[in-house]
Amino acid sequence: MIILIPAYEPDERLVRLVASIRAASPAHVVIVDDGSGTAYRHVFDAARALGCTVIGYATNRGKGHALKEGFRHVALHHPGEDVVCADCDGQHTVVDILRVADRLHGACDAMVLGERRFTGAVPARSRFGNAATGVLVRMATHLPVQDTQTGLRGYPASMLDWLQTVDGDRFEYELNLLLRAGGAGYDVEGVGIETIYLDGNLSSHFRPVVDSVRVCAPLLRFSLSSLAAFALDTVALLALHAVTGNLLASVVGARVISSTANFAANRRLVFAHGQDKRLGAAALQYWVLAVALLAASYGLLSFLTRTGLPLLAAKVLTEATLFVVSYQVQRRLVFARGSVPAARVTIRG
Repeated sequence: MIILIPAYEPDERLVRLVASIRAASPAHVVIVDDGSGTAYRHVFDAARALGCTVIGYATNRGKGHALKEGFRHVALHHPGEDVVCADCDGQHTVVDILRVADRLHGACDAMVLGERRFTGAVPARSRFGNAATGVLVRMATHLPVQDTQTGLRGYPASMLDWLQTVDGDRFEYELNLLLRAGGAGYDVEGVGIETIYLDGNLSSHFRPVVDSVRVCAPLLRFSLSSLAAFALDTVALLALHAVTGNLLASVVGARVISSTANFAANRRLVFAHGQDKRLGAAALQYWVLAVALLAASYGLLSFLTRTGLPLLAAKVLTEATLFVVSYQVQRRLVFARGSVPAARVTIRG
């Protein structure tokens, strides 16, 4: 077992954490210095003196980059070892780190999350960050994940190669892992852990607004792409219906126009990792989805307009209903790299 700790400008809490791990477990500790600079060399030297491995680089690259650097090191120097990642600022107790490690032993191709329950006095920026991402992640993945930003996570050795391929160099990386796990064939399991914030979480380098936007970027891009397609589809629908007076022809014509634009935008901007999939295969799957959504859209529009709802209001309600379905299928199938089994989450106390 490897305990991997990314560290940027750490203090003595890192040294105390390493000492506690060494006293409680035979696990080897690997620390990645994420460009902290010479002012923090004494902290890393103290950790190294306790028997752990310290690797790193000169310039700060972000937590995601540090984690991937650590995964590469473990895969090369400790092949076959599972990895538990923990933060360096004292938010994770040794008891909880070992709980995740124990659960990882029984997990098969599953990411194990140490999930905080957010009870008691939780700093506003931490509560905001999790709330902002939690709703979107649950909407996008249908995973009942309680803590999307936990830094305490376990990964089996079989995942290390895949972990190095996922996009993101900063805080968005760990969210991308959740978004991509199901499409890569991995499950997600949860273990309840203690919620600890020291000094109002002042040591955290997470910026609530900037990093929440970065973390949510995949979902925001899809939302903007879908909004643009919705606007184009709505304008085309109203225009075609005004000219033809035929609802079916107007729905079909508008959807052909908007879906073509939406496919191009999603392939290039939203699911860029899916560009390694053949264009023809992705296009075929997208159009099968588009036809299915078209049928669903027409059925809902017909039903809602027959109940007396105005066409524009019916259109808004219909597209809002189909939004989540469209995102899920495109992420998991149309623009996925490989097979797409459904992800499963198990929450354990």
